[in-house]
Amino acid sequence: MKAVVFAYHDVGCRGVRVLSRLGVEIALVYTHADDPVEETWFGSVQSACAELGIPVAVGADPNDAAEIARLRSLRPDALFGFYYRNILCADVLETGLHGAVNLHGSLLPRYRGRAPVNWMILHGEREGGVTLHDMVARPDAGDIIDQEAFAIGPDDRPTDVYSRLVDAAEVVVERSALAVLSGTARRTQQLESNATTFGRRRPADGRIDFRLSAENVRNLVRAVTHPYPGAFAFAGSRRVTIWWAEHTDSAEVSDAPAGTVRHVASDVLVTCGDGRSLRLVDVDLDGGRLAQSRAGALGEGIVLTPQPQEDASWTS
Repeated sequence: MKAVVFAYHDVGCRGVRVLSRLGVEIALVYTHADDPVEETWFGSVQSACAELGIPVAVGADPNDAAEIARLRSLRPDALFGFYYRNILCADVLETGLHGAVNLHGSLLPRYRGRAPVNWMILHGEREGGVTLHDMVARPDAGDIIDQEAFAIGPDDRPTDVYSRLVDAAEVVVERSALAVLSGTARRTQQLESNATTFGRRRPADGRIDFRLSAENVRNLVRAVTHPYPGAFAFAGSRRVTIWWAEHTDSAEVSDAPAGTVRHVASDVLVTCGDGRSLRLVDVDLDGGRLAQSRAGALGEGIVLTPQPQEDASWTS
């Protein structure tokens, strides 16, 4: 059985390794060159292919006419997409004898589109998963071949969820890849009325509006913490990045305006729109980690706002 693979990220590395372990002939792997402006915290598909002795095309455009001719000449039984970032055209998808399938990081039809892990955390989901599905013209809309669910905890960060996602991806590929390659995989149509779709997230999407509830603010902080750019607001004209925040044990509801910083004992709290407070745990100021007191450097009564304001007063 012969496959061509389009892969990136840890999911791509794991998918290639599983196919190789299953004895699949991987004729070619397409992967992306790393983006120099992106923090590369995940595994290298190029390195995995070099280790396994698999031919790899780094940065090549599979939708180019010459690459499509190359794919046709390889005559793969199926194509596999493992966290590959670009849409493949119909001519590419048709080069697989038994079709082309993709591994998506959610339980489709929910969370179609980009950055499903970040969106799931942002929305406070308690279950995630992966889906192996047919690749069709509309992204993430093809028939479902296999799925594997996993739990998302209330304190999970993106790296925690990705770790479970990669393990779930291995289970699905191990279970279903050979059936895809032999043309015997069963398909289930997606229910369109259950579908949700979300777009790409950018650094500016980490902006915090403290008029949201404490739960929603904390989920935003969790969704974009390291290795992502972080959630942020402004104390006057100074940018405050909040890498981690926790709910307080108190049931107190504050009447302070949303975004107000309060010092209670050794804790630095910020009031949210529902009157509940978050404890600031890990904070940067103007791009640099605060001194030993960290969040304590934010003065009592300062109001954190989504947009920069005139300078506020500070305490050391």
